[in-house]
Amino acid sequence: MSKTFKNIIKSVLWTIGGLISAFLAALAGWIIYSRKYIHHDVKSGGALDAACKDFQSKHAGRISYYADTSGKGTPILLLHSINAAASAFETKPIFDHYKGLRPVYALDLPGFGFSDRSDRTYSPMLYQRAITEFLKDVVGQAADVIGLSLSSEFAALTAVHEPELIHSLVMISPTGFRQPKANRVSDRSGLRGSKNALFSMLSVAIWNRPLFDLIVSRPSIQFFLNKSFEGLVPEKLLDYAYQIAHQPGTQYAPTYFLSGKLSTPAVRETVYKVLSLPVLVIYDRDPYTNFEMLPVMSKKRDNWHAVRIVPTKGLPHWEQPEKTFNTLDEFWSQK
Repeated sequence: MSKTFKNIIKSVLWTIGGLISAFLAALAGWIIYSRKYIHHDVKSGGALDAACKDFQSKHAGRISYYADTSGKGTPILLLHSINAAASAFETKPIFDHYKGLRPVYALDLPGFGFSDRSDRTYSPMLYQRAITEFLKDVVGQAADVIGLSLSSEFAALTAVHEPELIHSLVMISPTGFRQPKANRVSDRSGLRGSKNALFSMLSVAIWNRPLFDLIVSRPSIQFFLNKSFEGLVPEKLLDYAYQIAHQPGTQYAPTYFLSGKLSTPAVRETVYKVLSLPVLVIYDRDPYTNFEMLPVMSKKRDNWHAVRIVPTKGLPHWEQPEKTFNTLDEFWSQK
């Protein structure tokens, strides 16, 4: 080996070592900054203009919810999406429109908003049980349920296991309609292994909260919300997302979400296909999922209906509220 080549190798190794050292120093600095200077108990008011109450779930602990029962008819239950800064505030346009017209409820799902955010195992079954208990013990009768994005899967699981509790199901920009890839057992096993490995890495206590603080910084929340809007992000949505993400324990449930552990494998084949109640899907474009298999489902299943509201990017009830409300009313009137 020539002296020149040895010098090149040595230089490369020094460079790599320097980069690793700089990365570790930056990581240590951010961890210290997160613990000392980022406020993790930001004052935040209620998400909706309605009574905020608590329900003690046997399986999911304390669940915060908002209710306006001054209206008449079939109750409406609203389920926010799952993300790092999720809360019932995401459902605000729908809640505000129907309060006084119908009994309407909106949950802070376990691990989000003002609900129990303890360090525990979060899973699709936990959310299904929470929704089931809430419908049984608080709503007390079958409801028209509206789920946003991933929460549509939880609502569908509830409808499969407790069909008498859900009168109809509306999915807004739901997950679970991507074109399926190879479905070999080894592939599924490998996917589970990848999720477990990612969770193990993200959940390490020393950097779990500091990493989450990066994700829910105001610029980061702004970036991700921008992807869900054709126009400008409402400032009140951005502000509330930041406030509610800076509470004690808000990192635990999102860590399961970011690891992919809150999605139901093959949900279209194992859950959606066996739904027998009326189902409406409202969609357009969504940067976080796609709807490749939705036309197949809506054509093959008579109880499925799909309405595209354009132009929207995942939150049509915020960007096109009147079109969304008209679509909901028409669907419910035909059931």
